[in-house]
Amino acid sequence: MQNRISSFPPIIDVHSIILILGSIPGVKSLEKQQYYAHPQNKFWKIIFELLHEKFTEDYAVRIETLKKHHIALWDVIDSCERKGSLDSEIRNEEANQIEELLEQYPNITAIFCNGGKSYKNLQKVLGKNYRLPVILLPSTSPLHTISLEKKLEGWSKIMEFLK
Repeated sequence: MQNRISSFPPIIDVHSIILILGSIPGVKSLEKQQYYAHPQNKFWKIIFELLHEKFTEDYAVRIETLKKHHIALWDVIDSCERKGSLDSEIRNEEANQIEELLEQYPNITAIFCNGGKSYKNLQKVLGKNYRLPVILLPSTSPLHTISLEKKLEGWSKIMEFLK
C-alpha cells in the first residue's frame, strides 16, 4: 500500500491543561491541512457549544479558541497507510511521541480520546494505568451515528477539567 499519510503538528502551548487526541486526519482534513475539516464532523460544533463561544468556520479563530481555553489537540498516530478516511482501514501505523509531549507540557492534567481508535492506540503507547486520566469520548465523526446531543453529553466531561 502506498497511501502513507502523516498527522499534523500538535496545537499546544504552556497554558494547555487538557489534551484531546484523535487517530489521524481524514482525507478532507489532509486536503485542507486542518484538524476536523470534514463539514459533517461535529468536533468544532461540540467544542464551541461547550465553551459557550460563537461558532466560526475560520480555522485560525478555531485554533485561538482552543488555546484561549487551554485545550491542546493532536493525534495518536504520526503516520500510517490508509485508503480513504476510515479508521478501520489504517495499516502499519507509527505512533506520535505522546509521552515526550506530555513531559514537555507538564500542565496537562487529563487526556481525552476522540473515539475508540485513538483510545486503543493510546493505551498501547502509554499503558492502561497511565499517571493521568485517559477518558474515551464518543467520536465526532459522522460515521459514529449517535445524536449530537449524546455526543455533547459525553464531551461535557472535558469541562470538569477546564474549570
